Amino acid sequence: MTKGAMLYEGKAKQVFATDNPEQVVVRFKDDATAFNAQKRGNVDLKGEMNNAITTLIFEYLNERGIQTHFIKKLDEREQLVVKVDIIPLEMVVRNYSAGSMAQRLGVEEGIKSPVTIFDICYKKDELGDPLINDHHAVFLGAATYEELKDMYTLTARINEILIELFDKMNIILVDFKIELGKTADGTIILADEISPDTCRLWDKDTMKKLDKDRFRRDLGEVTEAYVEIYERLKKVLDK
Repeated sequence: MTKGAMLYEGKAKQVFATDNPEQVVVRFKDDATAFNAQKRGNVDLKGEMNNAITTLIFEYLNERGIQTHFIKKLDEREQLVVKVDIIPLEMVVRNYSAGSMAQRLGVEEGIKSPVTIFDICYKKDELGDPLINDHHAVFLGAATYEELKDMYTLTARINEILIELFDKMNIILVDFKIELGKTADGTIILADEISPDTCRLWDKDTMKKLDKDRFRRDLGEVTEAYVEIYERLKKVLDK
């Protein structure tokens, strides 16, 4: 595999071409952003930790029948993945009230929901990734109703698996967001990453936040939180 030109650079990752048109290299950066990039910074080891955490989680999901774009970890910051067309919708899962949902609904953080809450956001930086509904998604051509049904089913299954995994780590999976993509044959699979950048993760005993909220809210110990998630994950997976 030969790494080629950079195809895309986002807030947290870079994507590079390879000599295989169906595969790309993803490089994780230490850059940190919040509030639609209004807040910017740099977190030591973030790229390495997110690469390592995503590798372990995607391998775990693959073993349990969830198709992902992950092929293999290349080094501390890079992984080889299947090239997909990213669907311009963020699938958001909320198991507890927190963040923007708590603010929007005027409720306290930390309330366990009696149902799994699904949101979708339109991936459009210039619009601030607005919250939309299924009909908007179809109107925008982002997905069909049938594709949305499959996306919700896949997302719900991922949530079930992750709740169980994080529970073994003594962690509450408060909420998370994922991105899905289409392979060359149109199959919808999990892409992007699952990490403290994309999840809210609270320690069950202390309720300490072990995720990107430590950066968002200037809580300090950001690197330490990411490292702790990685170490707990390695321990429960016996890696």
